[in-house]
Formats: sequence, C-alpha cells, structure tokens
Amino acid sequence: MINGPAGVGKTTLASRWLHQHGSAFPDGQLYADLRGYAADGPVGPGDILSRFLRALGAWAVPIDLPEQASLWRSVTADLRIAVMLDNAFSAAQIRPLLPGGSGSLVVVTSRHRLTGLRLDGADFHLLQVLDHAAGMELFIRGAGEGRVSGELPAVRRVVDLCAGLPLAVCLASARLAARPKQPIAELAEALTRDLGRLAVLEVEGEASVGKALEASYAVLSREAARMYRVLGLLPLPDFDARAAAAACAETLDWAERRLDELIEANLLEDIGPDTFRFHDLVRVHARDRASATDTEADRERSLRQVADWYLQVATEAQRQITPIQFTLPRTYAYPCSLTAPFTDDVGALAWLQARRSHLMALLRLAVEHSWHATAWQLVDAMWPLFLRLRHYDLWIAAHRIGLEAARSDGDLEAERQMLNSGAIGLSAARRIDEAAEWYMASLHAARDAGDARDEGQALLGLGGCHYEAGRYVEAVSHLNRAVAIWEQCGYPRGVALARVVLGEVALAEHAPERAVACFTQARDGLLAIPDPHDAARALAFLGRAHVRTGDHAAGIAQMEEALTAFTASGAVHWQARTVEMLGDTARERGEEAAAEEFHAQALALYETTSPVDARRLRRP
Repeated sequence: MINGPAGVGKTTLASRWLHQHGSAFPDGQLYADLRGYAADGPVGPGDILSRFLRALGAWAVPIDLPEQASLWRSVTADLRIAVMLDNAFSAAQIRPLLPGGSGSLVVVTSRHRLTGLRLDGADFHLLQVLDHAAGMELFIRGAGEGRVSGELPAVRRVVDLCAGLPLAVCLASARLAARPKQPIAELAEALTRDLGRLAVLEVEGEASVGKALEASYAVLSREAARMYRVLGLLPLPDFDARAAAAACAETLDWAERRLDELIEANLLEDIGPDTFRFHDLVRVHARDRASATDTEADRERSLRQVADWYLQVATEAQRQITPIQFTLPRTYAYPCSLTAPFTDDVGALAWLQARRSHLMALLRLAVEHSWHATAWQLVDAMWPLFLRLRHYDLWIAAHRIGLEAARSDGDLEAERQMLNSGAIGLSAARRIDEAAEWYMASLHAARDAGDARDEGQALLGLGGCHYEAGRYVEAVSHLNRAVAIWEQCGYPRGVALARVVLGEVALAEHAPERAVACFTQARDGLLAIPDPHDAARALAFLGRAHVRTGDHAAGIAQMEEALTAFTASGAVHWQARTVEMLGDTARERGEEAAAEEFHAQALALYETTSPVDARRLRRP
C-alpha cells in the first residue's frame, strides 16, 4: 500500500517497481485506475472485476458483485500475478479485487492511508514529498544543467514553490525547457502570482501544482491550448487520437501534432499505443480552463462531437460484425469525416471490447444532456458487444438506460428495439421472469403499432422464456405463432431462429425425430440468408438430435463440424455447448473416459463464459 499526497509520484514509483520485478509474476500483471478522486466518483469494484476476469479469459461475467468476486478468486487461485490498483478511494473498493491464492501481489496507491487494509495483510509505505536537494536534482535533470547554470538561486525558489511535489517540479522544468530564452526568475515570478488554486481537490501542495499547471498552459500554442481544454471536458478515463480529433472537429494529423505538444509539456501521459490520459490534477485544471475560457455552447458542442464520433464508429462496427442485423436509423448533430480504426469484424469487435467503458460513459453523458436519440442509438450500436462477448452487466444496465431514453425521445420503434434486445440480455443472464415482462411489454407495443416483425420477435422471446422454465406446451404455442407471423410478413431469418428453439423443445420432450426436422429446416434457412454463426448452432443441435435417433456416426460428425466452425470464429460459449453434447453422447455410448474428457473441456470453457453452466456441469 503506497499512499501520499497528489502529485507525489505514487503511480510512477509503483509502476517502475513492478516493471523491474515482472519476472516474479509469470502469469502477468493487471492494472486498474480506480479513479478515487475523479469528479464523477470512484469506479465500482464490479467494473474492475469484469475487466480483469475478461483479461484472464472469462467471456461471460456474473452480474452480481459477490459472484464476480467468487469467480475472480477461483480463476486466480493458482496464478502468480501482480495487480496494480491505482488511485484507490477506500478499503471497500479494494477488498473484492484481492486475488485468490498466495502467489500473487497487489499494489495499491491512494491519497488516503486506507488503514483498514491492515486487516487484509497490507504493508504500508508513506511516500513523502521530495526534500530540497532531491527537488533540485529532479528539476535540473528536466531542464538541463546548462539551462540553469548561473541561476541557482532562482532554481531554488522555483523548487520551493513546487512544494516538493514531483509532478509540479516536472511541469515547471518542462515549461522552462520549452522557453529556452526565458530567465528562470520569470518562471519563479509566474509561480508566485496568485492565479488561484484547483478548488476541486484539497490536498497538500495543490496550490503550487495549480500554478505550475497554469504556467505550463500559458506557453502552449493556441491550438494545443484548445485541445487541452476540450480533452479536459471528456468523461473518459483515456482517449485516442481519433477521439481527440473528433472532439475538436479537426483532422487526425492535426490532433496528433497537438497531442505531441501536450505530451512534451508533461500535461498529458502517453500510456499507448495510441492511448493518452490526464493525471487527475491536470484534468481538473484543463476542465477549469475550459469553464473559464470557452462558452457553454462551445463546451456542449465538443462533448456532442465526441459522442457522435463514438456512435458513428460503434454503428460501423455493428454493420461489420452483424451485417444481416436490422439497424434503426442514426441521427448525428455533427457527422465526422474520420474513418473507423478497423477494417474487419475481428478489429470491430476488439474496438467495441476496448471502448466499452467509454461507450457507457458517453451513454450517461447523453442522458445527462437530454440527447435522448443519441443515448438509445448508442445502446443499439453496442449490440454485437453484448451478443458476442456476453457482458451481461453492461447489457442490462445499458438497455435500462436506452429504454428510458427511447421513451423520452418519443420513438416507439426504438422503444420496442430496446425492450427486445434488453429482454434477450435478461434471459441470457437467467432473469427469466423479468425477461418475460420486457417481452410482454414489447408484444403489446408491437401490436399497437401494427409491426408484425417486432410482434414475432416478442413471441420468439416469450417462447424461449417458457422453454427455459420447462413450460413446453406454452413455448411451442408462442414459437408457432412467431413462425406464422414471420412467414406471412416475409422474415425468413426469424422463422429459422424460431425453428431452432422448437427443435430444442423437441429434444427436451424426447422427440428426436421432430427435432431433426426442426433443426434441418432451421439450418437450411440460415445458410440461405446467410447467417453462418446461427447455422452452426443449428448444426450442433442437429447432430445431437441425430445421435438421439440412433444415428451416432452422422450426429457426431455434425457436432464436430459445428465445433470446428465455433473454434474458428472464437465463439467460446458455443464451443463449450458443443463439447458438452459430445460428452453426453460418449457417456450414452458407454465411453466413460471420453465423456469425462469432453466434460472437463466443456467445464474449462464454461468457467470463462457462463458460471451458471459451469456450476451445472460440476454437479454430480
């Protein structure tokens, strides 16, 4: 546990120490900024656990914090990892993030002492401000010995005004280095003037840091100063060059040059690749400068520009990953000419995964500013993230916000879209009763609007809920109604998806011949669209149905073909489902050793995608 005042170098010390001792942690290092002193409040441990678990291979993470913490301890029990928890606010924020086992190390930095962590075995290290000699050495290293020669009294005065804070010393020396002809006495005078303080935080040395920041800001070019102010407004923990360009309504080349200038001035941290962030104190100063310099309309426009950019790129990712998916129209206040930073579905999904916290932050920003259409459109554009990576917690939280935004926007079609896609997330998270409520609301809304396609979607969802609850007669009734409606309005993909669930019901009712017919029709329809992922799902089930009819050779071959498709696409959850079916088949054939091996493989895959299925498979 490393604590000390803001700007004293806690993060730098911890990061350097961990870098030097990386070989002691062969299973890797994880980092999280807990944002304990951010204006919008600290990050909850659930958000960090979700990110950590996925970094270690978990694709589907439980929604509830206790289940997340349990899975985290289980996953890390035999690992030797280092975890850095930066800018912690409280012991309660830390405890759920402690890994299992004894081979790992957690390094915490905080401006508070967090003495409650002593009960958890923490060692405490208070990082003091630099003494005068160390401050002088740091300043001279930054400015250069030749630059300060003959002006040591003024250097001493500058270092004293920096109050021993490394951040302030580095900023002051960078400011001096940028002005090779400026006497050091002028810098000292600039730091002495009463330019106010960073009122948001009250920590030792803050006034001096504020003056150092103000002096560094004052020598920026006009364009870099504008970017500095704009970036200080963003509700994002970090950002890339394209986001910076979009927020400023400039070209990528322009943004990269301004970012270089801010990094050179030690006002921005390059945590790359193509990733930048502010120190907390610098962010506060940048935001204060924006409030003092720019009009409210200017600030609003910058925020809307970055929100529109993220919506634009997320929509392109959605089009890339799920081209056959129905997408509602988008509205942009400030369309951006920048190109998306990916060219294929793998890159698009990686972008969504890496930017999911950004998208959620901008979603909340849109709600705060009453940009209702932007809010629900962001949720709609995040669909591939939820569908492929199964972030149940984000899936449900985003759709609750999106549903309210669609209603506030008065867009009935968007409201039905939020109800349907949100209900899918609730059902996938095993909140069946709540999912059924959302589907019923969608069904009534679709009938009121005369929208047959949405009516079929709601009926499909209700049929799936009844199937999950073991109410097979009700499930078949709803699914057949969905098929009839979709056949009448001409939506073949919906018909095929309903037939997949009808096949699952048939298997559950021990009617494998009926299941074979359903899955065969479903697969043929999905291949014709084409929808290769869902066609592979139908094929896996078809193989299991053939086995149940006694045609083991054909069934096993079909399941193996489906498994190959899922492995190639990275669909881990469906790899697990297919391997489990192969294990069930082996057990039914009396091949116990093979069954145990298949089920062990399935369990390992479920551990990272579906804790509920993992618990089910562990039961004797």
